[in-house]
Amino acid sequence: MSQTILVVDDEPTILTSLQGVLEDEGFQVATASGGPQALSLVEESAPDMVLLDIWMPELDGLTVLERLKEDYPHLPVVMMSGAGTIESAVRATKLGAFDYIEKPLSYEKIVVTCNNALSFGRLTETNLLLRQRAVERPTLIGDSPIMNDLKDQIGLVAPTDAWVLITGENGTGKEVVAHSVHQASPRADKPMIEVNCAAIPEELIESELFGHEKGSFTGASERKRGKFDLAHKGTLFLDEIADMSLKTQAKILRILQERKFARVGGERMISVDVRVLAATNRDLEEEIRRGNFREDLFYRLNVVPLEVPPLRQRLEDLPLLAGKFLEDFCPKADLKPKQLTGEVLAALQAYHWPGNVRELKNMVERLVILTPGPLIELANLPHQFHRQEARTGYKEGLAETTLREAKAAFEKAFIVDRLEKMGWNVSATAESLSIERSHLHKKMKALGIGNG
Repeated sequence: MSQTILVVDDEPTILTSLQGVLEDEGFQVATASGGPQALSLVEESAPDMVLLDIWMPELDGLTVLERLKEDYPHLPVVMMSGAGTIESAVRATKLGAFDYIEKPLSYEKIVVTCNNALSFGRLTETNLLLRQRAVERPTLIGDSPIMNDLKDQIGLVAPTDAWVLITGENGTGKEVVAHSVHQASPRADKPMIEVNCAAIPEELIESELFGHEKGSFTGASERKRGKFDLAHKGTLFLDEIADMSLKTQAKILRILQERKFARVGGERMISVDVRVLAATNRDLEEEIRRGNFREDLFYRLNVVPLEVPPLRQRLEDLPLLAGKFLEDFCPKADLKPKQLTGEVLAALQAYHWPGNVRELKNMVERLVILTPGPLIELANLPHQFHRQEARTGYKEGLAETTLREAKAAFEKAFIVDRLEKMGWNVSATAESLSIERSHLHKKMKALGIGNG
C-alpha cells in the first residue's frame, strides 16, 4: 500500500509540480494551499508525512508545525523555505521538523528526503509498538477442550476485519481475548486503543471517545484527540460496553455506521478506520428487554460472538495458570522461585473461583508474598480453601440423634459453605450445585438459611 504525503504551499505551481514528481515515485499525494487547510487535512486523512512551506499568509509554517507536533508528535514533517535563515532552520529543528530544504527545490533531493522521512516514521512507529508489546503481551493460557475451542474461534475471526463481541463473567480474561484477536490480525502493526466504559464518568465519556476542541466546556484548555481518533487504522476495544448511557450508545452507533465523527464542541467531520472489539459481563439481550441497551447497537457489534468460559468450567487449566503467575510474581517481588505442592493444587482445583482467573492471579500473588519458604503448602492457604465450615457441619451432624437430623445438619453446612464461596449469590450457587434456583430457595427456607 502506497504512503500518503501532504504537500502544503501557497504557490499553486509548486503544489502542481511536487504532486507530479511524488506521484511518479508511487506516492499518494494530497495538497493544501495554506495552514488551516493543512491542519484539517491531517485530521481527516492522516497522511504519513508532510512537506510544509514556512512562509505562508494567515498561518505560517512554523506555527502549523508546532500544532502538528502537539497533536501528532510522531508525524514526520519536512520544512521548505525560499527565504531560509539559520534562525528559522534552528527553530524548525527545535519544534521537531525532520529536515529543512531550501528553495529553489531540487526534486531529486525532495524524493530522497521524503523516503528518509517515511522510513524514519515507520521505524518510530515500530519501536513504539515493540515497547508496548514488551511491557505487556497477554496470552491465553490453557489446553482444556473449552479453551482450545475458543482459540480455534479466535484463529478464524482474527485475520478478518469482522467486529467481535466478547462476553463472560468478571475476571475471565475478556481483555486477553481482545489482545489475542488484535495481535493475530492484519492491524497488529497499528495500535489497539482500550476504553473502559465503566470507569469514565458519564459527563466525560464523549470527550474521551471523540475528543474535544479547546474551550468546548469548562476545563477544556486545549484540543484533545479522542480514542476513536487514536485508534485510526488500528483496533478500538470497548470494555464493559453495557455501562454506557443510551445517549452515548446512539452516538457510538452513528459513528460505527458512518465511520465519521466530530469532536465535542467541533463541527468538522473526521473520517476514521477502526476495527471494533467490545466486551461485557452482562446479558445484553436481557439489558435490551429492560431498556438499558440499544438493540440496533447490539446487532451491529455482535457480528462474531466469543464467550470466555469461567475458571470453574476449565479447572484442568488451573495448574498452568498458577504456574505462569508464579513465574511472573516471584521476580517482581524480588524473591526466589516458589512452588505449589500437589495438595495445594488439589485444594485450588476444588474451589469454585467466583472471581475467576483474576481471583486466582490475586491469590497466587498473595501466597508468593506471605509464604516465607520456597514451598507453598496447604497450611499457607486462606481458610476458605480448608472447607472448615463443611467439616464442622459434618462433625455436628454426628452428634444428632437420628440419621434424618444428621443429614439435615450436614446439608445445611454444605449449602452455607457454598453460598459463602459464591458471595451469597443464590443463582450462581444453584448453578454450582447443579440444581434449579427455585429448588435451592426451598432448601434454604426449609433449613432456615438466610432469608430463604
